[in-house]
Amino acid sequence: MITGSVEVAPAAGIADAIFDIVSSGGTLVSNGLIEVERVFESEAVLISNSELSKEDTELLNELLFRIDSVKVSRGKKYILMNIPQASIEEAVKILPAMRSPTVLPLAIEGWCSLHSVVDEAQLWVKIKQLKAIGAEGILVLNVDKIIP
Repeated sequence: MITGSVEVAPAAGIADAIFDIVSSGGTLVSNGLIEVERVFESEAVLISNSELSKEDTELLNELLFRIDSVKVSRGKKYILMNIPQASIEEAVKILPAMRSPTVLPLAIEGWCSLHSVVDEAQLWVKIKQLKAIGAEGILVLNVDKIIP
Protein backbone atom coordinates (compact mmCIF):
# COMPACT_ATOMS: atom_id res chain seq x y z
CA MET A 1 0.00 0.00 0.00
CA ILE A 2 1.21 3.51 -0.87
CA THR A 3 0.40 6.49 1.35
CA GLY A 4 0.98 10.18 0.79
CA SER A 5 1.38 11.47 -2.76
CA VAL A 6 -0.09 8.45 -4.53
CA GLU A 7 -0.54 10.46 -7.75
CA VAL A 8 3.11 9.78 -8.64
CA ALA A 9 2.73 5.98 -8.47
CA PRO A 10 1.68 5.44 -12.14
CA ALA A 11 4.53 7.64 -13.44
CA ALA A 12 6.98 5.78 -11.20
CA GLY A 13 5.77 2.44 -12.58
CA ILE A 14 4.52 1.33 -9.17
CA ALA A 15 0.82 1.24 -10.15
CA ASP A 16 -1.39 1.22 -13.23
CA ALA A 17 -4.17 3.11 -11.43
CA ILE A 18 -4.84 4.69 -8.04
CA PHE A 19 -7.79 5.21 -5.72
CA ASP A 20 -7.51 8.63 -4.10
CA ILE A 21 -9.56 11.02 -2.00
CA VAL A 22 -9.48 14.41 -3.71
CA SER A 23 -11.11 17.78 -3.23
CA SER A 24 -10.42 19.47 -6.56
CA GLY A 25 -8.54 16.92 -8.66
CA GLY A 26 -5.85 19.48 -9.51
CA THR A 27 -3.00 17.22 -8.38
CA LEU A 28 -4.34 14.39 -10.51
CA VAL A 29 -4.37 16.59 -13.61
CA SER A 30 -0.89 17.97 -12.89
CA ASN A 31 0.38 14.38 -12.78
CA GLY A 32 -1.20 13.50 -16.13
CA LEU A 33 -4.00 11.39 -14.63
CA ILE A 34 -7.71 11.40 -15.46
CA GLU A 35 -10.68 10.49 -13.33
CA VAL A 36 -12.17 7.21 -14.50
CA GLU A 37 -14.97 6.85 -11.99
CA ARG A 38 -16.29 8.82 -9.06
CA VAL A 39 -16.91 6.33 -6.27
CA PHE A 40 -18.33 8.56 -3.55
CA GLU A 41 -19.19 12.21 -2.91
CA SER A 42 -19.06 13.72 0.55
CA GLU A 43 -19.05 16.99 2.44
CA ALA A 44 -17.87 18.09 5.84
CA VAL A 45 -20.53 19.28 8.29
CA LEU A 46 -20.37 20.68 11.80
CA ILE A 47 -23.03 19.48 14.23
CA SER A 48 -23.36 20.73 17.79
CA ASN A 49 -25.37 19.86 20.84
CA SER A 50 -28.05 22.50 21.51
CA GLU A 51 -27.23 22.36 25.24
CA LEU A 52 -23.54 23.32 25.13
CA SER A 53 -21.90 24.84 28.18
CA LYS A 54 -20.95 28.52 28.02
CA GLU A 55 -17.29 27.55 27.54
CA ASP A 56 -18.10 25.11 24.72
CA THR A 57 -20.45 27.65 23.09
CA GLU A 58 -17.61 30.19 23.06
CA LEU A 59 -15.30 27.60 21.53
CA LEU A 60 -17.90 26.72 18.88
CA ASN A 61 -18.43 30.42 18.06
CA GLU A 62 -14.66 30.90 17.68
CA LEU A 63 -14.47 27.91 15.34
CA LEU A 64 -17.40 29.23 13.26
CA PHE A 65 -15.75 32.67 13.13
CA ARG A 66 -12.54 31.13 11.79
CA ILE A 67 -14.37 28.99 9.23
CA ASP A 68 -16.32 32.04 8.04
CA SER A 69 -13.11 34.05 7.58
CA VAL A 70 -11.87 31.37 5.18
CA LYS A 71 -15.22 31.16 3.35
CA VAL A 72 -15.36 34.95 2.90
CA SER A 73 -11.88 34.92 1.32
CA ARG A 74 -12.82 32.42 -1.40
CA GLY A 75 -12.65 33.92 -4.86
CA LYS A 76 -10.75 36.99 -3.61
CA LYS A 77 -7.28 38.26 -4.50
CA TYR A 78 -5.12 40.82 -2.71
CA ILE A 79 -3.79 43.34 -5.21
CA LEU A 80 -1.12 45.97 -4.63
CA MET A 81 0.56 48.33 -7.00
CA ASN A 82 2.51 51.54 -7.47
CA ILE A 83 0.35 54.30 -8.87
CA PRO A 84 0.74 58.03 -9.53
CA GLN A 85 -0.75 60.22 -6.76
CA ALA A 86 -2.83 61.99 -9.41
CA SER A 87 -4.61 58.69 -10.29
CA ILE A 88 -5.66 57.73 -6.75
CA GLU A 89 -9.22 59.07 -6.96
CA GLU A 90 -9.87 57.16 -10.20
CA ALA A 91 -8.21 54.00 -8.79
CA VAL A 92 -10.49 54.11 -5.75
CA LYS A 93 -13.48 54.05 -8.11
CA ILE A 94 -12.03 50.97 -9.83
CA LEU A 95 -11.12 49.21 -6.55
CA PRO A 96 -13.58 50.28 -3.85
CA ALA A 97 -12.40 47.39 -1.60
CA MET A 98 -14.22 46.40 1.57
CA ARG A 99 -14.27 49.95 2.91
CA SER A 100 -11.55 51.75 1.03
CA PRO A 101 -8.24 50.77 -0.52
CA THR A 102 -5.10 51.40 1.52
CA VAL A 103 -2.96 54.17 0.05
CA LEU A 104 0.61 54.68 1.25
CA PRO A 105 3.15 57.23 0.02
CA LEU A 106 6.24 55.94 -1.78
CA ALA A 107 9.74 57.35 -1.33
CA ILE A 108 9.43 58.82 -4.85
CA GLU A 109 7.52 62.11 -4.88
CA GLY A 110 4.10 61.89 -6.59
CA TRP A 111 3.75 58.09 -6.27
CA CYS A 112 1.76 55.87 -3.90
CA SER A 113 1.31 52.21 -3.13
CA LEU A 114 -2.32 51.14 -3.36
CA HIS A 115 -3.55 47.92 -1.71
CA SER A 116 -6.98 46.37 -2.11
CA VAL A 117 -9.00 43.16 -2.37
CA VAL A 118 -10.75 42.23 -5.60
CA ASP A 119 -13.01 39.42 -6.76
CA GLU A 120 -10.92 37.01 -8.82
CA ALA A 121 -13.60 36.99 -11.53
CA GLN A 122 -13.00 40.74 -12.08
CA LEU A 123 -9.21 40.68 -11.63
CA TRP A 124 -8.04 41.03 -15.24
CA VAL A 125 -10.61 43.68 -16.12
CA LYS A 126 -9.54 45.71 -13.07
CA ILE A 127 -5.84 45.29 -13.89
CA LYS A 128 -6.43 46.58 -17.43
CA GLN A 129 -8.28 49.62 -16.05
CA LEU A 130 -5.55 50.30 -13.46
CA LYS A 131 -2.75 50.02 -16.01
CA ALA A 132 -4.63 52.51 -18.20
CA ILE A 133 -4.39 55.12 -15.40
CA GLY A 134 -0.70 54.51 -14.76
CA ALA A 135 -0.51 51.63 -12.28
CA GLU A 136 2.66 49.54 -12.46
CA GLY A 137 4.48 46.91 -10.44
CA ILE A 138 1.15 45.19 -9.81
CA LEU A 139 1.30 42.22 -7.44
CA VAL A 140 -1.57 39.75 -7.02
CA LEU A 141 -1.58 37.51 -3.95
CA ASN A 142 -3.82 34.77 -2.64
CA VAL A 143 -6.04 35.59 0.33
CA ASP A 144 -6.29 32.94 3.04
CA LYS A 145 -8.67 34.68 5.40
CA ILE A 146 -10.75 37.86 5.57
CA ILE A 147 -11.83 39.08 8.98
CA PRO A 148 -14.82 41.43 8.54
